[in-house]
Amino acid sequence: MTELRTDRLVLRRWRDSDLEPWAAMNADPAVREHLGAPLTREQSDASVARFQNEFDRQGYGWWAVEVRATSEFIGFAGLDPVDDGMPFTGVEIGWRLARSAWGQGYATEAALTVLAHGFDTLKLPEILAVTTATNLRSQAVMRRIGMTRDPAEDFDDPAAPEGPLRPNVLFRLARSARV
Repeated sequence: MTELRTDRLVLRRWRDSDLEPWAAMNADPAVREHLGAPLTREQSDASVARFQNEFDRQGYGWWAVEVRATSEFIGFAGLDPVDDGMPFTGVEIGWRLARSAWGQGYATEAALTVLAHGFDTLKLPEILAVTTATNLRSQAVMRRIGMTRDPAEDFDDPAAPEGPLRPNVLFRLARSARV
């Protein structure tokens, strides 16, 4: 498995020591605001097992993200095929960081590295990003990494219940349009 490095971050394989801080993140209502209800420890641990299996199966997925200077686990970033049942197909980029890591440019830094890997190593023709219409922080990261949105492609997430998590926006970046 490829490990990705930036000036400040390491995107790497998940470790057992990540399970506790990952569970704490997933139990934080602020982190889960645009994702749904907080997760139990069991649900959180199961998500890591899925991430590891998907990475083994497809050769890419969700990396654990740590700060290089301190080795502190701060979240995840990576690529994943779009879920079945969505009104589009492709490979999606995503990230989720602990609240303590917000506002420091880590999401943008990790996302730029993931994009480079997706385009340069995996040779993906396009990478997508999806978030709720109300998640302005993630939309700002999407714009900072060069992605664009066509409001005509906005959609209601068929897996989300009625309410604020259902309206979603779709951003795209083609390899040929990358700066």
